[in-house]
Formats: sequence, structure tokens, C-alpha cells
Amino acid sequence: MPTHLQARSGGGRLIAVEGCDGSGKSTQLRLLYRYLLRSGLPVHLSSWNSSPAVHPISQSGKRTKRLFGLSYALFNAADFADRYEREILPRLGLGQIVLCDRYVGTALARDGARGLDPAWTRALYDYARPADLTFLFRLPPSVAAYRVLAGRKRFGYYEAGMDLGLSSDPLASFLQFQGEVLKRYLQLAPGLDYRLIDATAGLRAQQSEIRRQTLELLAVSQPATAAALV
Repeated sequence: MPTHLQARSGGGRLIAVEGCDGSGKSTQLRLLYRYLLRSGLPVHLSSWNSSPAVHPISQSGKRTKRLFGLSYALFNAADFADRYEREILPRLGLGQIVLCDRYVGTALARDGARGLDPAWTRALYDYARPADLTFLFRLPPSVAAYRVLAGRKRFGYYEAGMDLGLSSDPLASFLQFQGEVLKRYLQLAPGLDYRLIDATAGLRAQQSEIRRQTLELLAVSQPATAAALV
């Protein structure tokens, strides 16, 4: 393993990204994952709503549009609990770096935007270890909407908050729902020490800042030879 990227002792490190749909957080996290992997560090990537045990059931509920505020939140909580117990916690115990594409903040922001009691949501996840570093990607919902539609033809039903009956127009519903999600993220940011990332900045600029803060957390220095950012 390269000596310039030795993780400090004391167990694994958990790094998460949060933000509205279309903010680019998943892209940036994958770039960070590839960088750390190439550097020889023990790193694992975990994605929201991806439990082999829970995901197929929740996807069925989404396809049939049978999930609403409470049931939607409980399925996400069950998915998280399964991944946390089987995937995240064991790897942290082995001293690995776990990168989470969405973490507890996603539940707090989304459930809150759907009208659920924040204290109730927090209680669902109170067993989860706080992330060592969380990046919050800040992007206006209007720009996020443009990015989403640039990659596919339509918004997802729950992505746009259509289950809330905000508007019959998917775009209007997306803007309103994601705006509420962003507002709640920003309310959470100070107390949870989220590091704000300007998601309107260039891809390279964002990745450079993310790497800098990540390597600072791991108590290592970025070598001059590691110039490639993508």
C-alpha cells in the first residue's frame, strides 16, 4: 500500500454525501471512491436503498405507487438497518473507509419534507454511528431539475414528491418538494457539521475540495503525482 495514503489508526472512517436529487453528489462520491481505490486504500461504497433483502419489496411499492409518507419512511429505515448491520458496520470494524451515497440526513430531510415528525425519524436511526465527514451538495432546485431531465425523460414519482399531491405538474411538484428537502438539509447542516459544497461549481473544483477534506480526515497528504481528478 502506498505510504502517502496510510489511513490513521483507530478504526474505519465513514464519509457520506447528502443533497437533493440532481445535485451531483453520487457522481462526486464515485470519483472519490475510484481515487481512494487506485491509491490502495481499503474503501467500500454503499448506496441508499440498495439492501438485497428490502430493495426489491420497496421497488415494487414504488412501481405501484402504494407507498406514502409513513410506509415510505419505514421501508427506507428497514433498508438502512439491513445495510448498516450487514455491510457498513462490519467494514468499519475492519478499519475500512466506507463511503455512503446518502446517510441518515437523507431520511431526516425527506421525511421532514413529507410532514413526518423529525424526532420520530431521528429515533428510527438513533443507533447509527455519526459520519466522520459529510458533504452537503447545495444546488438550486431549478438547476437540479434541468440536470435530471438532461439525463432522462421524466422525474421519478417519489423524486418529484408526487405522492404528496403538491401539483399535478411533475416539474412544479419537483421544484416544491426538492426545495423543501434542501431547506431542511440546510437547517440540519450546522448541528451535524455538514461541509457545504457549491454544486454549481465545476466538476474538477468540487472533486478537488472533496479530496482535500477527505485526505485531511484520513491524516494523509495528497501526493504531487496524483494530479488526475477524474
